[in-house]
Amino acid sequence: MKPRGPLMIEHRLIEKMLEVVRRQVAAMKKTGKTDPVFIETVVDFVRVYADRTHHGKEEDILFKALEGKEMSGQDEKIMQELLDEHKFGRKTVDELVAANREYASGKKAALSAIIEKLETLAKFYPEHIIKEDKFFFPSTEKLFTQKEQDDMLEAFWEFDRKMIHEKYEALVKQLAG
Repeated sequence: MKPRGPLMIEHRLIEKMLEVVRRQVAAMKKTGKTDPVFIETVVDFVRVYADRTHHGKEEDILFKALEGKEMSGQDEKIMQELLDEHKFGRKTVDELVAANREYASGKKAALSAIIEKLETLAKFYPEHIIKEDKFFFPSTEKLFTQKEQDDMLEAFWEFDRKMIHEKYEALVKQLAG
C-alpha cells in the first residue's frame, strides 16, 4: 500500500459522514430544529477524525517530508492551499460550536448559523478531498523512494496508534479542570 492509501480510505469515511450531515440539514430545514448532541457528534468527528487524525497525518508527516523535496510550483501552491483549507475547516467548526452553544442555550435563531456552517463543511470537504486524491497525492508521491513511502506508511500507522491516547488524555485533563 502507498501512503495515500490510508489517507484515501479516511476520505471515504469523511464522505459518508457528510452524507449524514446533508440528510440532517434537510431535516433541520423541514422541522426548524436540531439536536445539539448531534452537532456535538459532528464536531467531535470533524475535530478528532477529519482534522486531528487525517489532517494530522498530512501536516505532521506528509507535508513535513515534502519540505525536503523539490516540488513543482504547482504542487507547492496546492500544498499551501491545502494548509489554508485545513485552517478554514477548523475556523468553520469553531463557528459551528459557537452557534450550537447559542442554540442549546435557547437562542433558536442560531439554527440558521448551524445550518450554514454544516452546509459549508458539506460543500468544502468534497472539493478538498478531490484536490488531494486526484492531484496532490499522485503528483507528490513520485518524489519519494519506495523506502521513504514505506517509512511514511509506518509513521501513519504509529500516528493512528497514538491518537486514542491523545484524545482521552485531553478529555481527562478537561474534566479534571
